[in-house]
Amino acid sequence: MKKFSVVIAGGGSTFTPGIIMMLLANYDRFPIRKLKLYDNDQERQEIIAKASEILIKENKGEIQFSYTTDPEEAFTDVDFVMAHIRVGKYAMRELDEKIPLKYGVVGQETCGPGGIAYGMRSIGPVIELIDYMEKYSPNAWLLNYSNPAAIVAEATRRLRPNSKVLNICDMPIGIETRMAKILGLKSRKELDIMYYGLNHFGWWTEVKDKEGNDLMPRLKEHVEKYGYVVEGGDSQHIDTSWNDTFLKARDVYKTDPDTLPNTYLKYYLFPDYVVEHSNKEYTRANEVMDGREKYVFDTCRKVIEQGSTEGIHVEIDEHASYIVDLATAIAYNTKEKMLLIVPNNGAIINFDPTAMVEIPCIVEKSGPRPLVIGEIPRFQKGLMEQQVAVEKLVVDAWIEKSYHKLWQAITLSKTVPSATVAKQILDELLEANRGFWPELK
Repeated sequence: MKKFSVVIAGGGSTFTPGIIMMLLANYDRFPIRKLKLYDNDQERQEIIAKASEILIKENKGEIQFSYTTDPEEAFTDVDFVMAHIRVGKYAMRELDEKIPLKYGVVGQETCGPGGIAYGMRSIGPVIELIDYMEKYSPNAWLLNYSNPAAIVAEATRRLRPNSKVLNICDMPIGIETRMAKILGLKSRKELDIMYYGLNHFGWWTEVKDKEGNDLMPRLKEHVEKYGYVVEGGDSQHIDTSWNDTFLKARDVYKTDPDTLPNTYLKYYLFPDYVVEHSNKEYTRANEVMDGREKYVFDTCRKVIEQGSTEGIHVEIDEHASYIVDLATAIAYNTKEKMLLIVPNNGAIINFDPTAMVEIPCIVEKSGPRPLVIGEIPRFQKGLMEQQVAVEKLVVDAWIEKSYHKLWQAITLSKTVPSATVAKQILDELLEANRGFWPELK
């Protein structure tokens, strides 16, 4: 059985240990000969890497492990690049969230002005990763789950159209895990779904079991009363702010009871509610810095200090199993059905063919084969057209270095009340992102 060489780009991320644990747990179906971490922040990566080295030695000592800040070393002799980079780290995420909130606008890392700011920071570095991969390992695949996935996906479509890049997101996985729990099933793998939309902006139209029985009525009954809140939930989304998001899904559901919604729609359909329930001084970025960030780095330091994981719990990132599913589908041509962000190309008949849509695809060795969705209702189509225009304008702004296009993008976001407010937010974000964004003119 062939063994694979993998580089995790964003090696200093708090998610890296969980992803490594998940790769080790799935070694039998996706064997690894070499695992490398790559990051441009040496100090941060070193803590994660030294703990990861101990994890690997204890579990699968035969895997060659290394970490580096040198692109040539990182990207030479790899089969898969797993990319989850956060440009500007949590300090910039905090500004993405707090600057819009000052103006009474949703402050969120992937939605609204904050997501646009983050997108402007992410485009260049993700393109850089693609270029490194193509230079040093031209046959490799890049599995990108760096946020904001929608803007990044549109940028890769435009700027590197022939590259072997797959854009994916774990949010539907988290919701499907909850669906399985609501239904009393062991795993989301027991569900057969149909879904369409954009990243963080979509709807389930069918949820069946493997025998073809319709599970939507039971799910709708639960979602109408409790949203996606369920006993046990899922391991990744446990903070109070997430609980509110899962509960709010019951109101989002009411806007179209024929489907089941992605939770992120609350930011677009109920922005007033979101702002009202946001703490302008202590946002999600602060929760993460004081919670997961601190916990993961403290855990890694403990592992390094005692030279083993004995008595220390390192969480397996269950969500990340979809990355292994994707890599396995490509490596072994398994034809697994997975949600990916791909060019529409007529899959949604009455929608822009160049839009990057999130739809089920059959994944083969040569990449994804999108399933045909057909026509979508006017409500969803209208919302999606507005949001796609925002994403395309952001990429225009990055390519053309255009202040004006970025102002238009923020103005068009459903989370922003007017062009005046859009300009105020843009000017402050522009100041905060000097050195990260291209020089706008």
